[in-house]
Amino acid sequence: MADALNKAMDMREIEARSAQRLLSGQSWDDFCDVLKVAGRMIDRFGDDPSDLDRAEWYRFLTRLARSGFERLIENAEPTRPRLRDMVWRQSINVQTVDQDHLMCQFDEARDYRIVGTRGTIPYFVLALLSAPAPDDAGARDWAPLGVDGLKLFDPANLKTTGFLGSQQLRVEADGRFEIILSKNDPGEGKNWLKLQPDTNCILIRLVWSDREKEVAPDMRIERLDGADPEPVTPALMANNLAWAAQNVLGYAELVRNWWNGTQGNFAAKLNRLDYSRAQYLSNGGVPDRHVAFGGWEKRLDEALVLEFVPPNCEYWNFQICNIWQENLDTFEDGNGWVNNYRFAAEPDGRVRIIIAEHDPGLGGNWVNSYAHEKGIWGLRLVRTESTAAVNLWRLPLAQLEAEGLTALKPEAAIATGQFVD
Repeated sequence: MADALNKAMDMREIEARSAQRLLSGQSWDDFCDVLKVAGRMIDRFGDDPSDLDRAEWYRFLTRLARSGFERLIENAEPTRPRLRDMVWRQSINVQTVDQDHLMCQFDEARDYRIVGTRGTIPYFVLALLSAPAPDDAGARDWAPLGVDGLKLFDPANLKTTGFLGSQQLRVEADGRFEIILSKNDPGEGKNWLKLQPDTNCILIRLVWSDREKEVAPDMRIERLDGADPEPVTPALMANNLAWAAQNVLGYAELVRNWWNGTQGNFAAKLNRLDYSRAQYLSNGGVPDRHVAFGGWEKRLDEALVLEFVPPNCEYWNFQICNIWQENLDTFEDGNGWVNNYRFAAEPDGRVRIIIAEHDPGLGGNWVNSYAHEKGIWGLRLVRTESTAAVNLWRLPLAQLEAEGLTALKPEAAIATGQFVD
């Protein structure tokens, strides 16, 4: 009883400090200062980024800010929970073109209900997430802490605390379903996701095969306590501004850490694909798939050629991104990725992917590198018990065009697609 009372008093003091910071303009100043810290993160990539990469870096930051506004301000009102889609063209963490991401932010682990209809897409999965966040996020300045502040407060450091796939859902004959999100088991026969004390977000991945023919699930979320909507408060706005700013900084550090830091260091291991459970699960992944990530590099007059045999799985996808883990703009032209619904295969089942500045006209699957000389790539295998080994060649594009597939000497192939943990 005493602990609960002390906590309530502490929270009132935090709300008062947060409100004062917002009304004085300090919260806004700190928001802007954190964005400045994030912008300077480009210096930590050394000489790796080209002029094109640097232009895309600043565009990347604007996308992070836009996404943060949507997730953490517009759709972070405690009494108005909403499932909102990722903003257009945002592709954080090698997001597949075939996936849409619905998210809803929780300010604490209240109980919720999701109701909806199944739709006709082949697969979707709901994941409950937690991210490091202090109770007094809106009550203090974060910019002076810089990247060190992410140890305490990092909206980009998402960890999965529970998940439920569409194949596990109990669905009525008319396609309707209900899912309870709660701390306590709602009872036999219910779809249930257990909320942990630190759960602060839900992410729903919708996986399409044919967007023109399929129907997405129709879902909405509501609080089980039926609380009436309330106006925004100064304390809430201070808190949400802090979340939005740290979100930009967190993802700026995340891509840096994957590229030349301890979490991936792909810049030092270029032109390979490593399966790593730890890597994939480090940012909101669900353990129903294998994903191989890596860094790729070639000159504009070169080609990269990959060959692999996809295993039996619900879905597979190969894609290339820039070093900020964003899909290249070619995805709007139907390029930049290959999946199990749109690919050409050899008679023996091998899939050949050619990454180059133009199509060498050798069949297979051409992916446009779109003036990029390096980046991140990924091979994603969903709901499978096995993985795919990959053979990889790097060679002059002119040689590939002149010699055809005979240029792909078996002894010159790099064998990759290995487990590293």
